[in-house]
Amino acid sequence: MANEGTRERLRKRLEAIPKAVREAVGPSLLAAADDMADAMRHLAPRDTGALIESIEVTGPGESTPAYSQPGGAHVVPENAAAITAGNTAVRYAHLVEYGTTSAPAQAFFWPAYRLYRAKVKRKIGRAISKAVKSTKGE
Repeated sequence: MANEGTRERLRKRLEAIPKAVREAVGPSLLAAADDMADAMRHLAPRDTGALIESIEVTGPGESTPAYSQPGGAHVVPENAAAITAGNTAVRYAHLVEYGTTSAPAQAFFWPAYRLYRAKVKRKIGRAISKAVKSTKGE
């Protein structure tokens, strides 16, 4: 299957990145995710505040909250961060984002993602470049 071959090539390329570079990117990755999550909180409707409080950043090796959107509970892989909305008490984040037949959509998650994704890529790219330059001297 072509997908398996692509995944295997990607896995090998990621393993070839020096450990020092992977570790150096972590703080920038989490800071960028926090920035994006703050934008989501700002855009989310403020009815009770529960939805805003349910927006979380989950770091590598940690598990996302059960019933969170998108995707529910899962363990975040190394060199990744997940931003989720919802939890066991707030199980309606997707209904707010996309709307229902009786309530219009009040999108907050994907607009913030689209607004911040280029900024996040640049921030992580700078951290990678800085880490690579610092490891070349070793």
